[in-house]
Amino acid sequence: MSFRPEHELHRRRFSRNVGLGLTLVAFVALVFALTVVKVTRGDPMQAFDHVARPELETAKQKEAGQ
Repeated sequence: MSFRPEHELHRRRFSRNVGLGLTLVAFVALVFALTVVKVTRGDPMQAFDHVARPELETAKQKEAGQ
């Protein structure tokens, strides 16, 4: 039983798939690195959740000179 020779189209498709795979891996690594840097910086990550936070109010009062 012999295998058919590989068609040129399959070689081109394989090289494109490898390129796309490497690009995807690079993107995932970039997002992971940015996430790690943001988390390890230690900045408080606060979102707008419609709740009054006293620590933000005191910061605004200090900026206003009160």
